[in-house]
Amino acid sequence: MEELRRELIELLKEVGCIKFGEFILASGKKSNYYIDIKKATTNPKVLKCIAKLIKEYIKNEDVKVAGVELGSVPIATAVSIETDKELLIIRKKPKDYGTKNKIEGELNKGDKVVVVEDVTTTGGSVIKAVNEIRENGGIVEKVFVVVDRLEGAKENLKNIGVELIPLVTIEDLGVKRN
Repeated sequence: MEELRRELIELLKEVGCIKFGEFILASGKKSNYYIDIKKATTNPKVLKCIAKLIKEYIKNEDVKVAGVELGSVPIATAVSIETDKELLIIRKKPKDYGTKNKIEGELNKGDKVVVVEDVTTTGGSVIKAVNEIRENGGIVEKVFVVVDRLEGAKENLKNIGVELIPLVTIEDLGVKRN
């Protein structure tokens, strides 16, 4: 597993997903660096590495894999294919036509679900997804994130009974925290 982790770190650096400058994050915070994770999650080598790494954690678990639109859907899809586990897609808001579902895929009461996320800062977006799954009868105990910015997501998820498992942190990528 450590070999896959080192490979992921190298691939993330190789695709140039770390940008420096002045950025506003989804959390509203200002930062002097940005993880352009879309550069990574649109790359098949990176997706395959992420999927293999998460597979090592969940291969013996009876779980469904959920991704939050848009950023983590390619990750969740890759993990679903690699593990043969069912995929769920969590919308940020329901469609205003058709089924008007916020959750795509089959979620039954009592289903165990692992959520995958691309980047976490405070964890606000993924907490909303966890709550949506729970409100619809799913059980979420773990969230996997490709890159944790180490700015409170782990603690905020712990407060709602969820373990955050980062595949890498910004420090692993050579970024010094502000």
